[in-house]
Amino acid sequence: MIQNQLITQPLSGAGYLLKGAKLISHPKLRIFVLIPLIINILIFAAAFWFLFSSITQWIDSYMAALPAFLSWLNYLLWPILVLTILFAFTFIFSAVANLIAAPFNGLLAEKTEIILTNQPLDDPGLSDLIKDLPRIFKRELQKLAYFLPRMLFCGLLFFIPGFGQIVAPFIWFVFAGWMMAIQYADFPFDNHKIPFATMKQALRKRLGKNLTFGMLVSFFTTLPIINFIIMPIAVCGATAFWVDVYKQESLNSLTSPEISVND
Repeated sequence: MIQNQLITQPLSGAGYLLKGAKLISHPKLRIFVLIPLIINILIFAAAFWFLFSSITQWIDSYMAALPAFLSWLNYLLWPILVLTILFAFTFIFSAVANLIAAPFNGLLAEKTEIILTNQPLDDPGLSDLIKDLPRIFKRELQKLAYFLPRMLFCGLLFFIPGFGQIVAPFIWFVFAGWMMAIQYADFPFDNHKIPFATMKQALRKRLGKNLTFGMLVSFFTTLPIINFIIMPIAVCGATAFWVDVYKQESLNSLTSPEISVND
């Protein structure tokens, strides 16, 4: 059983994902894990059926568009493109799943924080949760508004012959990690009404750990079976990260005039 205590030394990004995997088995969290899990299973089962029926055709079309002088890169780019399509595809469907499951993921983050800190939080009733749904979905749309222009830029790189086609998969992989870090860190931050811009600033201060966490989430999202359970694992892991590293400094930042929220 997970002990109700704070960790004195912060873990690595991989360590927090592992902690999330342990937390989802906690008896007090199982019911809150169940609904996001069901949503993820339904969405990803449909998504991967469509993806694996089309991916070979997409890659062949892309490789055919390569300039002749780069044809020698076919064997190198093929596996990279497979991974890139998987990351792009799974991120899109993760965004859809997170949008639908946002209220439940926020509740899971809240209950996880209570277990980790052994301190009660404001516990709104069902009517309060329903009233809060517009704000929750607005936050999810705010994340999408941040992600989509950057996703478009990364996508356009794939259509630039030569250099763009070579670097695009690597840029996408790193950016996908950043997107996943934001996606899941946002649940505990939003539970405490931390502004979105303030959250991004906080994550950038520990960019390496957050990228590691996010890239691992992005990778596991591409793996069958594991992608069904990665959402609640990531929520619990990001919440543990929040408790150990961000909670006190982020709550203090709400009253600090030095932190700008216009980013």
